Amino acid sequence: MPEKSASNLVAEPKSPSKIRSPRRPAGTLYRGNEGMWSWVLHRITGVAIYFFLLVHILDTALVRVSPEAYNVVIETYKTPLMGLGEIALVAAIAFHAFNGLRIILIDFWAFGAKHQRAMFWVVIGLWVVLLAGFIPRQLMHVFGG
Repeated sequence: MPEKSASNLVAEPKSPSKIRSPRRPAGTLYRGNEGMWSWVLHRITGVAIYFFLLVHILDTALVRVSPEAYNVVIETYKTPLMGLGEIALVAAIAFHAFNGLRIILIDFWAFGAKHQRAMFWVVIGLWVVLLAGFIPRQLMHVFGG
């Protein structure tokens, strides 16, 4: 039988059991996986396209109110800054379209969810190829090259 000493006789206080919340990476809620970034970029490009369409409808409707004001607005669209904005618009539309097709495949193809990560990189590859063809041509148009 083990010898009893004063230190052995003192019972250690038991801490109440705590329910711990799952640990998150420091600084962000996002995990950084392809599916998460695809979701975020799809929402951002969708909102950007929505606002572009809103402005486009309003400036086109301006022709009925004042043709002179419409002509002034159209002239502002011919600036180099707007030419660069068109690159951003094409980039947003292209990513949104390719990623939308990816989402359709995930939803309706039996193996879509299994291959969603590979399809994300296919979307990025197609997007880069499309922009590689568009951007030089647009820059030549904008800057007169």
